[in-house]
Amino acid sequence: MGQIIQFVSKSERERIRLIQEARAIYDSIFPPTDPMSERSGGASARRSDGGNLA
Repeated sequence: MGQIIQFVSKSERERIRLIQEARAIYDSIFPPTDPMSERSGGASARRSDGGNLA
């Protein structure tokens, strides 16, 4: 008793589901990298585009 129940519309639930699905697809194509390994060796691997890191 005393709990607040928040209404979430069907369209909002669908939007959240689509975002989660898109994120899973993105992560399967571009796996998240470990921040420490990116600092030590990731920058030199990105230099194949002429030196631009952006």
